[in-house]
Amino acid sequence: MSAYPFRIVNVFAESPLAGNPLCVFEDARDLDGATMQALALQFNLSETTFVLPSSRATAHVRIFTPTFEMPFAGHPTLGTAHVVRDLAGAGDALTLEMKAGVIPVAAEGDVWTLSANPPRHRAPAASPAELAAMLGLEAADLGGAPLWVDTGSEQLVVPLATFAAVRRAAPTAESLQRHGSNGQRAMAYVFARDGDRVLARFFFPKHGSVIEDPGTGSACANLGGWLLATGAALPQQVVVDQGEAIGRPCRLGLTVTADRRIRVSGRVIEIARGAVQL
Repeated sequence: MSAYPFRIVNVFAESPLAGNPLCVFEDARDLDGATMQALALQFNLSETTFVLPSSRATAHVRIFTPTFEMPFAGHPTLGTAHVVRDLAGAGDALTLEMKAGVIPVAAEGDVWTLSANPPRHRAPAASPAELAAMLGLEAADLGGAPLWVDTGSEQLVVPLATFAAVRRAAPTAESLQRHGSNGQRAMAYVFARDGDRVLARFFFPKHGSVIEDPGTGSACANLGGWLLATGAALPQQVVVDQGEAIGRPCRLGLTVTADRRIRVSGRVIEIARGAVQL
């Protein structure tokens, strides 16, 4: 029987029991993909990560939801970087090799910042009216052009006109599958902006219901891609609040630089350590 140490961290957390939780396995060299997937289901968090050696970066990281492996996700990147810094004594600037590529990550204390891949975008097939209805809203609640954006994980980004519209959004699993799917996954990231503050929510279907993610770093990076695609003046810097509706507040920082680089930041707080016996 072997022991596999892990840590539980909260990402985008302003206090210990806030943020988006993540399980990080410190050394996954003896684990195959099927076992990693089973462990992710065992913990049943939005993502679980597994640290491996890398010849290209400070560490190689694999990211699993309870049901599938992901090429990139924001809160697992920041949370895993926090653990890797401690394990490897890597300092405050490191790189993580993922399926989506090598992601640079840097820290100031416990606030971590990732640099996202250059974005790609495309228009959705669904009309604005269909997308508003998908969210349980009216067309007048839309605040701009919805786009599919990909900085490592493609997601549907839907701007809304007001914070009130964000709070009213209530998609069904059926509507997300019909109008919010890219053929592999269904989801919708909705947001509204007031000055330098953004209120956001991220919805996806699971087992016939709609689940809401408390803090979605990949979607925050895709919001940066949306700003670039829609011609926003540069540079941009906003604070994104997410998780309000499910009692798990997250705070994310988004910067889009004058040279079109996208950076997402958030605080990481470790709250537990343990080991799995297999």
